[in-house]
Amino acid sequence: MARNYAFINPDILIWARRRSQLSQSVLAKKLSTSAETLNKWEMGQKAPTIRQAQAIAAKTHIPLGYLYLNEPPIERLDLPDLRTVNGIQPNSPSSELLELAALMRERVSWYAEYLRDQGLTSNNCVGRRSSTEDVNQIVNDIRRTLAISEGDYSADQDKYLRLLIKKIEQAGILVMKQATIRNHRHLSVSEFRGFAISDPVAPLIFINFADVSCARLFTLIHELAHIWLGQSGISDAHPDTDKAIEIKCNAIAAQFLVPEDQFLSSWQNERSWMENILQLRRQFRTSRWVIARRAESLGKITLPQYREYTAELRAEYVERDKNRNDGGDFYITKKSQISQPFSIAIVSEALSGKLLLREAGQLLDMRPPHVMKYAQELGI
Repeated sequence: MARNYAFINPDILIWARRRSQLSQSVLAKKLSTSAETLNKWEMGQKAPTIRQAQAIAAKTHIPLGYLYLNEPPIERLDLPDLRTVNGIQPNSPSSELLELAALMRERVSWYAEYLRDQGLTSNNCVGRRSSTEDVNQIVNDIRRTLAISEGDYSADQDKYLRLLIKKIEQAGILVMKQATIRNHRHLSVSEFRGFAISDPVAPLIFINFADVSCARLFTLIHELAHIWLGQSGISDAHPDTDKAIEIKCNAIAAQFLVPEDQFLSSWQNERSWMENILQLRRQFRTSRWVIARRAESLGKITLPQYREYTAELRAEYVERDKNRNDGGDFYITKKSQISQPFSIAIVSEALSGKLLLREAGQLLDMRPPHVMKYAQELGI
């Protein structure tokens, strides 16, 4: 019967498939149909059933109603896009990035309202410095505000990252970090490394954990600089960016992690730059990636040398990560991904009945029944 068929717009079906970066054969397999049938749908020679249309929407991660539009919707990031390099505009944001940004915006909105109910009206870290100020002044202010001293440095990069995140969150800045979005869809490092939402009440930093571990520390401080300057944005943190705010945040992150005067006094010109990087890595107790980044910014190595060297580091880390077990307890993983102050606030409101489990699950990106078990993991 005619009512069993969904007379969708074939052009929208093609758009949805390409937006999800799926070939015809891959999407057909996900829909349990043949590539030939899918091609007929895209050519308008045949219509899918309503149930098949619902499956198409689910597998391409779009609302069902989109399939009936006359033309594809214009999708934009709800954040300033600072990824332009040398005047080249980045590709349209992926569905993963769009969904992730929307989820983080939703979390910020809820948490800001929650804090206002607690009597908090602002966060004094947001916009406390101007982008016209000296980098050293800004870095020193960050250190003083977060109570970070040289004694906090650790040879263990992950330990130092956790310490910094803890201190940043104590200052009221949420830090979220993950490598996938719903349904285990991977985030792309080539698309972005992180972003900052400089909400005046509930600022948020997101770190793309699909990136190699040695680069995450730089991303964290880069995005923290965005908060300090009061400017939201999504970043790829490229050293050759032409965006003034990105250049400033790169400089702040570099100075925070590897102070210029100490770096220059320790660099030995009689050694090769690779030997210097290894030596300074031990001195500053940070990664080769960060030291290489600093060497490039201070003219000790060229941009092509930096790119080639970090590409080798990335390949090395990727090879190492192949042997890691990506599995693990669902709740422990969520605890590591979601800001702890945010998690505690959500779960506490759900347990008290002030927040529906359905809403709590949506904000935590988990099914409602999982919220109670998550509370146990948090010790609530």
